[in-house]
Amino acid sequence: MSQRSQLLKGILEGCILSIIKQGPTYGYELSMKLQEFGLSDVSEGSIYPILLRLQKEKLIIGEMKKSPTGPKRKYYQLSLAGDDALDEFTHHWNAIKAPVDRIIERSNDK
Repeated sequence: MSQRSQLLKGILEGCILSIIKQGPTYGYELSMKLQEFGLSDVSEGSIYPILLRLQKEKLIIGEMKKSPTGPKRKYYQLSLAGDDALDEFTHHWNAIKAPVDRIIERSNDK
């Protein structure tokens, strides 16, 4: 597993929660949004297991809805617990990101 894959594996759940918070989203649409943000190497095969786990943990709610084109789709939205989990992720991410950025910047200054 590449270093990028290992790093991404740890933060993908938070990214998914954040995208879902922006509005109800179905799996394929979520994959496209991740790609739009530059995470083109995230496969649908890694997204759906996370969605299932998040739903089991009651962090997201899945609901089948009519699609304007084709069959019904399962749209996901955040639950209150999911919103809390996203806040917690964001707090931890910021607590890690800032010092890591400072370490990397200092090494780049040399």
